Amino acid sequence: MKIAVIGAGAVGGYFGGRLALGGNDVAFLVRGKTLEALRSGPLRVDSVKGDFEMAVRATDRPEEIEDADVVLVAVKARQVPEAAAAIDTMPSRQSVIVPLQNGMEAPEQLAAVIGWERVAGGLCRIVSEIVDAGHIRHSWAEPSVAIGELRPLRHKERLEELRDAFRTAAVRCDVEQDIKFAMWEKFLFIIWGALGAVTRLPIGPIRRAPESRARLLAALEELAAIARADGAAVDVAKTMAILDRLPEDTTASMQRDIMAGRPSELEAQTGAVVRFGQKAGIATPVHDAIYAELLPLEKRARGLA
Repeated sequence: MKIAVIGAGAVGGYFGGRLALGGNDVAFLVRGKTLEALRSGPLRVDSVKGDFEMAVRATDRPEEIEDADVVLVAVKARQVPEAAAAIDTMPSRQSVIVPLQNGMEAPEQLAAVIGWERVAGGLCRIVSEIVDAGHIRHSWAEPSVAIGELRPLRHKERLEELRDAFRTAAVRCDVEQDIKFAMWEKFLFIIWGALGAVTRLPIGPIRRAPESRARLLAALEELAAIARADGAAVDVAKTMAILDRLPEDTTASMQRDIMAGRPSELEAQTGAVVRFGQKAGIATPVHDAIYAELLPLEKRARGLA
């Protein structure tokens, strides 16, 4: 299968690397130090599922990526509009686009440029991080991908082909009948990272202290109410049970970015909850407060303050 992967970070590097290792024709669309690293040496992945490294094809010119069956969008949520513009310059108009970002807004942002007939829903589950350009560390969790139609696709069968490609590459992948529900469920799970960013604590101390646990549960309930208003009956108790099983020192990707002073997914996560709540007429006081606390840090990281 011909697969383009936009981004070779913690998500794109791992899943794109596995697909390439599984015998697929994979091209990475990257730039800067990552492009230099992938052109000069192999993609390296350190993983609890088995380390590997291999030479991969990389370019910073989307027009060079021809005849891709699928495009995996694996950049940060804030970079999705830029990725959409890049996809629009790729020669193929037949590829199906699968976003793997955290949050709920990526499919609509992509469809605004590319059209809904080519955009699927998607998500991934993995705990991984960038060690250096072209070098990824997967430290915990069984990596998996879920994909599905949000609206009728022009090439629906591509999703089944992608599922098979992932499974051949030893990655669990399911084609969901209700991918929108799965995306809301994933969003509910990852939103704790905003509280981690405010407290600068991993999940263990947050869930153990009665005060922070109560705040975490309140944040989950706010987002669950928004999801239910959108037709997704997510279960806060189920999500909390998963959070209770995470290793004590687990941190979230947005939390790590904010603590390191890097631009983060604040707008796509906490900011999105605030916007969704305003649109649906659902109060989100916990998320409002967290967003107000983190926004100055985000502005400074982006050079806006």
